[in-house]
Parts: sequence; C-alpha cells; structure tokens
Amino acid sequence: MKKLLALLLALCLPAGCAPKQLPEEELPALTVIGVSQMGSESGFRVANSQSIHTTFTEEAGYRLLFEDAQQKQDNQIAAIRKFIQQQVECIVLMPLCVTGWESVLQEAKAAGIPVILVDRTIQVEDESLYAAHIGSDFQWEGEQAVGWLEETFRDTEGPVNILHIQGTLGSSAQLGRSAALEKAIGRHENWSLLARLNGDFIQAKTYEVTAQWLDSQPAPPEIHAVYCENDNTAFGAIQALEERGYTCGPEGVRIVSFDATYQGLTYCLEGKISLEVECNPMMAPLVEEVFQLLKEGGTPDKHYYTREQLFTPEDLTREFIDQRAY
Repeated sequence: MKKLLALLLALCLPAGCAPKQLPEEELPALTVIGVSQMGSESGFRVANSQSIHTTFTEEAGYRLLFEDAQQKQDNQIAAIRKFIQQQVECIVLMPLCVTGWESVLQEAKAAGIPVILVDRTIQVEDESLYAAHIGSDFQWEGEQAVGWLEETFRDTEGPVNILHIQGTLGSSAQLGRSAALEKAIGRHENWSLLARLNGDFIQAKTYEVTAQWLDSQPAPPEIHAVYCENDNTAFGAIQALEERGYTCGPEGVRIVSFDATYQGLTYCLEGKISLEVECNPMMAPLVEEVFQLLKEGGTPDKHYYTREQLFTPEDLTREFIDQRAY
C-alpha cells in the first residue's frame, strides 16, 4: 500500500518538481572553523572580521562559527570552550589581552584542536598551546612612530609636550606601542609626558577622557604631539582638541596614529593626522594558508608578520586611498 501511495504521489507532481537530494556521501564536507573575535571597537577590527568572513566561506569549503566577544575576555574563553564541544577543526583567536589563556588553550590542545592567534599575541609558558601567530610587530610599529617624532622635533630646543592616548590596557598592541614611546621619553630630556589616558581603542571613550583631561587643566596646556595608539583614539582626540580651539596639523598639534584605515588616511591627507603607521587587518588569507599547512601535517613558523608602511600627508593621494581594501 505504501509503495502504491508513493507511486501515485510521484505521478501527481509536475515534471521537474520532484525534490532532488544528493546521496549523503556525495554532499561536500565543510571544514568547521571557530573564530573568537574580540569585538568591533574600531575600523581595523571591522576590516579584520570582514577579511575572515570573505575568506572562510562555504564556497571555499568552510563552515564558519564566528563569536563576537564584545571586548570581554570571559566571552572569548566561553567561545573557545563552545568550539571545543562543537569539535571544530581549528580555532582562530584574536586575543583581547596577553594573559589568562593557559587553561582554556590546554583544553583545546587536549582535544587536538590547533589554535591560530590573529593580530595580537599572548604570554604563555608553553608556546605549544598555539600553533602560530599572524599579525603585526607592535614594538616595530611603535619604534617607527617614535623615530618620526624624533626627526620632527630634532631641532626643538624647548620642551616637547606629548599627550599619550593608550589602547586597551594589557593588549599586546598597547604594550608594544606604549613601550616604544616610554623608551623615547627616557632618551630625551626635553620630552615631557603631559598625561597618559586610557582610550581603550574606542573613539567615544577617547573623546570623553581627552575632553575631561583638557577641561580639568587650570589653563589650556601647550601640546606639541598626541600619540594615539589607533585611528579611533586619534579621531576622538582630534574632536576633543578642535572643540577647544586647538589646530591639528603641522601648524599646531602633531597627531600620530596607528592602523591607516580609510578614514585615518583621509585625515592624514587633510593634514589633521601627521603620521599614520599601518596595521594591516587583512590577515585571513594567511590564516587559511597556515591552517592548510597544519591540515597537511606541516609545521608552520611560530610568528608571521604582515608587511606595513608609514604614511604622511605628502605620501597620499585621494586615488591611492580609494583603491585600498580597508
């Protein structure tokens, strides 16, 4: 009776309307990748996430599990444990800060799941807890920025007053960029650190803390340079400064920034930002290369650094900025 009903149903369906299903063994197997992104606090981070999404697609053979931690390490740790339970083939981690990862990475290692760090680094006694790190050399970036400041103020005999806007405290990006400036201030007797403010890589927070600091001074302080640890902190600082009558540029306050995003380079072309130190967010293609090497049983290098450059207003054109991917 069941066979007869099935035959009648098939005869009643219009030609070509019968559902087609591939045998299960012929369905393409997708490689499952778990990504723990720290958040979306900046233009760099948005571009970094977009690079991941456009690389690890189903068309390329991947199933992407993407978790936004909203700037909380606890959320990242929970996401990694979730990925372990889901038995992903690789975990990609953009670590919010450098410490506090040993336990959860040991769990991933015990489960046989390789972990690739992207953008920032971590501090662990056992470096076998992660397979590779792909990102920027933040110490090098800071040294390039400081070198430009030293050349810019080389012939200045009087004080060089610097306002320092830090990124997320404890992150490898903050630590590397801050260390370079701190060493330079120690080398130059006439360099004076006016204040060190925590902008957390976020534009709105930087605007708030910079405005509060400026308004708390008994008189408008003389500021020669603001060392901003990413573009979003630069945007917030520029807004606070300009609202209080400061000019940002070669005739006023020199703004040093990191990332070289589209908006950052636009500000640089306009002269508001004097130096942009590139931090390339488009890392996913290299992440995929490293993963494929691991999948084939190879041993990747421990660190892969992206190629980056410096930009001043003289280096830029509108056409150059418009053709960039971020």
